Parts: sequence; structure tokens; C-alpha cells
Amino acid sequence: MIDGADALQHVDRLQTEAIAAIESARTSAELERARVTFLGRKSRLTDILRSVPTLAVDQRAAVGQRANDAKRVVEARLAERQRTLAAIPVRPTMDLTLPGSAIPIGRLHPITQTIETIRSLFVTMGFEIADGPEVEFEYYNFDALNIPREHPSRESFDTFFVEGPSPEPKKGRLVLRSHTSPVQIRVMEQRQPPLAVIVPGKVYRPDPLDPSHSFMFHQVEGLFVDGRTSFADLKGVLDHFLKALFGEQTRTRFRPHFFPFTEPSAEVDIACAACEGAGCSTCGRKGWLEIMGCGMVHPNVFKAVGYDPKRVQGFAFGMGVERIAMLQHGIVDIRLFFENDLRFLAQF
Repeated sequence: MIDGADALQHVDRLQTEAIAAIESARTSAELERARVTFLGRKSRLTDILRSVPTLAVDQRAAVGQRANDAKRVVEARLAERQRTLAAIPVRPTMDLTLPGSAIPIGRLHPITQTIETIRSLFVTMGFEIADGPEVEFEYYNFDALNIPREHPSRESFDTFFVEGPSPEPKKGRLVLRSHTSPVQIRVMEQRQPPLAVIVPGKVYRPDPLDPSHSFMFHQVEGLFVDGRTSFADLKGVLDHFLKALFGEQTRTRFRPHFFPFTEPSAEVDIACAACEGAGCSTCGRKGWLEIMGCGMVHPNVFKAVGYDPKRVQGFAFGMGVERIAMLQHGIVDIRLFFENDLRFLAQF
């Protein structure tokens, strides 16, 4: 059995220690630790209060009274110290007079910037933006675009084929799209003329990586279909676009070419800005720079989507985004766009 005199002395010592700990507390966290130590459920003062029933009957009242008095004194000092600490102004943990560190701000990739510029120019002419899958069926990438099965680009060494069974075998194997034209087919399948869309996006071709080629690059292709569109409309749209992109002084020319999905077809050139058409190293002494391909939509393409080629006609065009960005900024190596060198990208 605990002796009452020892218990009284123990209470007095705990009160002294508690007050000392409270007064020495410099933060709210230190003060809270003192409270838990001396007033918590597992504190020594609480243990003494719980042990009062085990004392001799004539000692219980004295010990219980002293322990409760000590508890009230400690609680009062605790509250007083809390008010004192709360009144102390908080000093900043950092030197606010030091100059701040600049937060790096991101920016759009030059390819994204070029795509946004192209999009905005065509949107002002009434074109809509369309999008589609990068993993495409052979049907959409080739068949519906009047590219027959025996065409060289359908050989395994000329196209990226995706391994595994096709989810729709009637539409052929799966490939990484080699142009964004499949989206034009998908749009025409779902809608009737008139329509005007452009399709920006990534495309894939097994080209060797060199300063002017990449196995992945970006295209923006366009399609316009109604009942009376002519090649003159195509020339007007592209001439306006190129002048808005490169400047009003830009001269354009259209050269006959072949594309399986358009007939007649043409390549579009712009006069070299470096030599103004005179011929220099930039344009290979030709005075002109190839910029895009275009043409009137082939009747077989209209038949593939259920359009009557006797009732509708339209034009299509396509351009490489990297090619345009390189011309705009004087960049001579396409690989710079994809090396993720911030010293290069920070210039745009």
C-alpha cells in the first residue's frame, strides 16, 4: 500500500516539474508535449489520482485534495502560457528581403505553335477541326483512298503494321497511319456535303532519320466538298493561306503531280524567301520551295464513302508541319524538334 506522505511529496514534485516545463516551452508544440506529460491520461499525476482508493482511509482525502489542487495549478499555468505564446509575433522562417527565385514558365513546342497557327488561319475561312485514330485500318489508310492493294506503300517494309489480329478483319490489318487522310474518309462516312475540315495530327512512315526525314512527323490535311467546287477554288484557298502564313509578298505556283486520291493533282511551291526566287543554296538553286500537295478529290474516293461523284466534287490538300516550321524559323535539321534540347526549344 502506498504511503500517504510519500504521495503528497510526489504530487509537490510533479507540480514543480510541470510548471518548469510549461514556463520553458517556446512553441505550441513544446507546450503540448508538457500538457500530455503532466496532465495526459497516462501521466504520473493522473496515476496518483487513480491510486487514491488504495491509500489508507485517513490519508485519501489529503492526497486527493493535494493532487486536484496541483492539477488546477498546472492547468492554469498551461492556459496562461498558451496566451503568452499566442501573443508573440511569428517570425518568418525565411528572409523576405532576399530576391525571389524565378519560377520557370512552360511554353508551347514549336510544332504545336505551328499547328495552332495553321488551324487558326483555316478556321477563319470556315474550316472545322477533325481528329481520328493514329492506329488505323488498312481500309481507311489505303483502300478508301484509292490506293490499291498492290501499291508499294502497302508492303510490310514500307508501312508500320501493328501485330495481332484485326478487330474488324473485313477492314484489313491495323497500321500506324501514314497520313491524316483516313480521318477525311471517316468524316465523309458520317456526314453529307457541304463540309470543310482540316485534320492535324501525327503520322508514321518508315523513313530513315536524317536532317529532312523522320519516322514520325506531323501533317495538316484539308478537305472541302460541295456541289460545285473547282480547282480555281482550291488555288484561291491555298494562295490566301500561304500569303497569310508567310507574308503578302509570297508568290505561289502549282505544278502537275500524281496522288492516287486526287485527280487532277498538283504540288504547291512558294518562292524562296531567302533569294526571292533567284536561286540559292536554301532552295537548291531552284528559286522555289515545295510546300504541300493538293488536288480535286478522286471519284473513287467519293464512291468509297457513298457519295455520288456526279453530284458532288471537292478538293483536298496536305502539308508537313515540320516542313513549314523549318521554313518559318530557318531550321535545317528536323531532328532538333524531337531531341528535347531545352536550349533549342527555349528560342520559340
